[in-house]
Amino acid sequence: MTEKSILVVDDEAKMCVLLKAALEGDGYAVTTANSGTAAINAILMQRFDVIITDLRMDGADGLAVLDAAKKRDASTEVVLMTAYASAATAVEAMKKGAYDYVTKPFEMDELKIKIKNILKKNSLEKENTALRRELKERYSLNNMVGKSGVMQEVYKLVEKVAPSDATVLIRGESGTGKELVAQAIHQLGPRANKPFVTINCAALPETLLESELFGYEKGAFTGADKRKSGLFETAEGGTIFLDEIGEMTTTTQVKLLRAIQNRQVTHLGGTAPITIHARTIAATNRDLEEAIKSGTFREDLYYRINVFPIHLPPLRKRREDIPELVEHFIRKFAGKDHPIEPLAMEQLMLYSWPGNVRELENVIERSLIMAGSRPISMEDLPPQFHVRTKLPTQFDIPESGINLEEMEKKLVHRAIEKAKGNKSKAAKLLGITRRKLYSMLERLG
Repeated sequence: MTEKSILVVDDEAKMCVLLKAALEGDGYAVTTANSGTAAINAILMQRFDVIITDLRMDGADGLAVLDAAKKRDASTEVVLMTAYASAATAVEAMKKGAYDYVTKPFEMDELKIKIKNILKKNSLEKENTALRRELKERYSLNNMVGKSGVMQEVYKLVEKVAPSDATVLIRGESGTGKELVAQAIHQLGPRANKPFVTINCAALPETLLESELFGYEKGAFTGADKRKSGLFETAEGGTIFLDEIGEMTTTTQVKLLRAIQNRQVTHLGGTAPITIHARTIAATNRDLEEAIKSGTFREDLYYRINVFPIHLPPLRKRREDIPELVEHFIRKFAGKDHPIEPLAMEQLMLYSWPGNVRELENVIERSLIMAGSRPISMEDLPPQFHVRTKLPTQFDIPESGINLEEMEKKLVHRAIEKAKGNKSKAAKLLGITRRKLYSMLERLG
């Protein structure tokens, strides 16, 4: 851990010596200055984590030192020492950015506690800043995987809607990355430093979902032993992401519509409306238009959330992104690049991916475990990649007979068509070698 630096400023040399000895004993790197002018010169030369300065000094006083410190680095905290404590002095110092003050004579432990609190606060702020930076990088468009045309269109829509306050509806099959897109919209917008709150509407029963969304008062129901804020309040100033909104009951839909429309919620068991300022992003894998026709989804809520729709394509519609996604997940789980045999990659390209990107992620994680230090091969892929469709062992031959050569022609033609002209893929579909396929093509003309 880097040694924390402290500047002690006092025109009494004895006080500087005393504080230096006490603080160095706790492992701090301590510099002293016997005047405000000397302190300001030290501040210009070096950054300090904490500055402890006397308030009353000839020439440049403690407020001048405070001003110089904040101009040099706003994160540097200053504690003032004074024998002339007064409310007016304290207020003026706080207005100028002082962290706190102590009155001479003071207990050394009192000062040490203030220093520890300052350093703890600074450490938390640095961690939060680093976390926000990490989130922004993780969910920025530059780090979203996929360069296919359909994904480029998604990126354009995200970039357009992120700076606005519009309600967004993200649609797509399960596993396509709807929450990732919602996070990107949040992180690229003006609310990035505010909360991003997620709730899966399909995971909770109606009563629990309502209490989570809107909050409740003490005694609102059995077990409500204290007042609890809802997620709309928790997301204040940020974004609330309603995943699988299509699974919400019509009763809850009415309350949600009112919340989005009026920007207000009312706690269960309460009467006073609470104003909310959270952006709403919703997602679903359901056909909401069909749900409206069947009466399971309210049309008025649909039009309220469908202000800016974004549709995420299934993985089978953007197969050209699979190699890049494979590399991305290999680096995620292995921490570095790891080879994969061409035949295994080819199988990944041919697979239908009903579970979309989430399924691919799971497959790569499993395959890396199976492969160990060697390249990922066909044998490392899960069982569904080894199942070959079997033709029926018994079937009737009509009295008129069959043309075996014509059947072969049709099978070969269909395999080449399915493989989009790729002879290696066509041979694999037929369960034969590439050489055998060429032999058949030559024989069948």
